[in-house]
Amino acid sequence: MGQNDLMGTAEDFADQFLRVTKQYLPHVARLCLISTFLEDGVRMWFQWGEQRDYIDTTWGCGYALASAFVLLNLLGQLTGCILVLSRNFVQYACFGLFGIIALQTIAYSILWDLKFLMRFSRTSWAQL
Repeated sequence: MGQNDLMGTAEDFADQFLRVTKQYLPHVARLCLISTFLEDGVRMWFQWGEQRDYIDTTWGCGYALASAFVLLNLLGQLTGCILVLSRNFVQYACFGLFGIIALQTIAYSILWDLKFLMRFSRTSWAQL
């Protein structure tokens, strides 16, 4: 009988907790999903010079084009995050964030980085 009382109390507590937090859970879930993009966008803001110099050095594209690339990354990520959190144009925002991932994969030479790919494949195989 004691275990049934404990389970009933736990169910009542969970039900009450969900009633109070139900309206906030979708916002928290969206924040968790876009947190990587939000962090990367904020980091780009504070490391503007380093990011620009890295792109300029790696691709030899010049100061202006490297600055435009970093600005595109920064605005693309932060705008996508704001649109997802505000629930406006979510599908387009997700496509934009996906485009940022593709752009960064090429620009930062992640696609051809053997260490990165091996780490990714090891993680992927471990999940199977």
